[in-house]
Amino acid sequence: MDTHEGATAPVSLAGDTALADFPSRPSPDGKKILLAAPRGYCAGVDRAVDAVEKALELYGAPVYVRKEIVHNRFVVDTLATRGAIFVDDTSDVPEGARIVFSAHGVSPAVRAQAEERGLLPIDATCPLVAKVHRQALRFAGDELDILLIGHAGHEEVEGTQGEAPDRIRIVGGPEDVARVEARNPERVAWISQTTLSVDETLRTVELLRERFPNLIDPPTGDICYATQNRQGAVKEMAGRCDAVIVVGSANSSNTVRLAEVALDAGAPAAYRIDKAEEIDTAWLEGVTNIGVTSGASVPDILVRETVARLCELGYTEIETVATVKENLSFALPKNLRDDLKAAGRA
Repeated sequence: MDTHEGATAPVSLAGDTALADFPSRPSPDGKKILLAAPRGYCAGVDRAVDAVEKALELYGAPVYVRKEIVHNRFVVDTLATRGAIFVDDTSDVPEGARIVFSAHGVSPAVRAQAEERGLLPIDATCPLVAKVHRQALRFAGDELDILLIGHAGHEEVEGTQGEAPDRIRIVGGPEDVARVEARNPERVAWISQTTLSVDETLRTVELLRERFPNLIDPPTGDICYATQNRQGAVKEMAGRCDAVIVVGSANSSNTVRLAEVALDAGAPAAYRIDKAEEIDTAWLEGVTNIGVTSGASVPDILVRETVARLCELGYTEIETVATVKENLSFALPKNLRDDLKAAGRA
């Protein structure tokens, strides 16, 4: 099996989900791969990764990136080999250098720090995350207490909370609801991290509404379309699987949620891997139908290698379990688009 390791040609980080190289073939043992669709890159991730790649091509290395551009080890490592330098804080970036803000978004304080250091920002914040930021500002402007459903310490949550730190309280999940306090129980709104479990978030909101009957909803659901679609595809196939493999990194919230959703939807077992080499053959004992999906920050090459490895292990029949077709895309950050156009590379 050809993998990215040791490859001489540049590895593609594109989000193409075609698997034409792996045609379905009958298996003498009836072993089958159920391949979830949609899976892998969402529009926000595709935009963010493309922004770093285009910046490196246009400006040359190094290009600094605050935090991980997306939560995938392979993507981060691949971009690093091409000249991206990942930093934890703007203070780690030389004054006047270019810095890319990750898809997870940043707080106004981070933007101010970058401006103070004369940094040249490329804002790769996912537009759907930016929408949540705007909702937070609007609720804060209405002097509401804001309950942010999400995981404390996650970059997206930190960025959103930074929009109105005196107004926003983090609610980690249903277990936190009893401890939530509000200055005025009649004036409370909720927003959420975009990559949570849809079902768990709804349960959390239901419990919050029991405590705060006049709880105000955001104008539209905050959990992004890609998170919902990927969880929906896993729910569709989980009951037909003896086990599910989810490709994605451990720090990817939406990846971890996919494994949980698979179990909740009836899969007897679910395993998360970063790459095909991590598949443990012991997981496959007695497994006829193996489900495969991937988190929204996972490039298709990792899924292709996972499918190839499973084919080697006898799972040669491949069935795609498709629920919805995605066609959303986001334009690159405006200042990067302008510079590409001026350089004749648009």
